[in-house]
Amino acid sequence: MANIKSQIKRNRTNEKARLRNKAVRAEVRTRVKNAVTAVESGAENAPAAQREAMKKIDKAAAKGVIHRNAASRRKSRLAKRLARLGAAAEG
Repeated sequence: MANIKSQIKRNRTNEKARLRNKAVRAEVRTRVKNAVTAVESGAENAPAAQREAMKKIDKAAAKGVIHRNAASRRKSRLAKRLARLGAAAEG
């Protein structure tokens, strides 16, 4: 445990940020999973689910939870994966 006043405050701040970041990352994972399952099942809400996942990834990058290059990579991989699943579902 820190004895310095500023470090005690910093620890509180870091804990709040950690919990907020954890929630944002969990939300991103949930939306990505929802998009993948929607495309796999051929649901009519698949485009909306894909848009929502991309939006959550962008917001996480804007907040600094994930790096902008990591966000770009995740979006690219998600788009490729969904396109592959969509083609497999149609054909």
